[in-house]
Amino acid sequence: MNPVALTIAGSDPSGGAGIQADLKTFHQLGAYGEAVITLVTVQNTVTLECVECLPAVLVLHQLRAVLDDIPPHAAKTGALGNRAIVEAVARAAADFRFPLVVDPVLVSQHGRALAEDDILPAMRDELVPRAALLTPNLAEAEALTGLEVRDVAGMHRAGRRLLEMGAKAVLVKGGHLAGDAVDVLLTSGSVREFRAPRIETRHTHGTGCTYSAAITAGLAAGALLEPAISYAKAFVNEAIRSAPGLGRGSGPLNHHAPIRLARGGVGA
Repeated sequence: MNPVALTIAGSDPSGGAGIQADLKTFHQLGAYGEAVITLVTVQNTVTLECVECLPAVLVLHQLRAVLDDIPPHAAKTGALGNRAIVEAVARAAADFRFPLVVDPVLVSQHGRALAEDDILPAMRDELVPRAALLTPNLAEAEALTGLEVRDVAGMHRAGRRLLEMGAKAVLVKGGHLAGDAVDVLLTSGSVREFRAPRIETRHTHGTGCTYSAAITAGLAAGALLEPAISYAKAFVNEAIRSAPGLGRGSGPLNHHAPIRLARGGVGA
């Protein structure tokens, strides 16, 4: 049986981020992809013009339809948009029998908000405790914890705080720091840093979505958490390095990057 991966996220019509990036990543890494849409954006590589959230009940109906017929082996969330959608997804996640990767997307690559102001309490109290893995970037880690996260030591502190808030594991992404791209994984019993050389490029649209989707594909294929993250980071690094150079702004990654994840988490 092929691994099945589900994304619960927003739509990017330019194809670089959101459910479009997630589905491309799932396919490239050997997982059958499903998508529950939470919001629609009007954006491209240059600008984000508007965000329109779907009714929370419609998000739940999409999710029910998927779970009733083709239940996934792993799922991820991306942009959820507002408190009602966060609460609805968190309630549904209480019954998930598969790992949930929570990418707490708050702001687009363009610096525009993808979430309403009242979303943070629901994320902290209801969704974070449902996460098998939480994948905040520096700004999201600061918003969720109230701590300053400006260096690797701050990433460690924020990760520990997020574990205390109920996440089973936390991957704090340090892509916005100077130097190597370093991410810090914290679990209840271990800490590990994942590093990759920084690639100087403007084509990084959808990096966070692609990373969390690649991890989700790995988990769906049966990989353990650390190998899934390690392989996902290698995939994202190659996808950035070989970006196709599309668009006038922050262009998309190469979701056809030639690296795959076979079942059990072994590269093929």
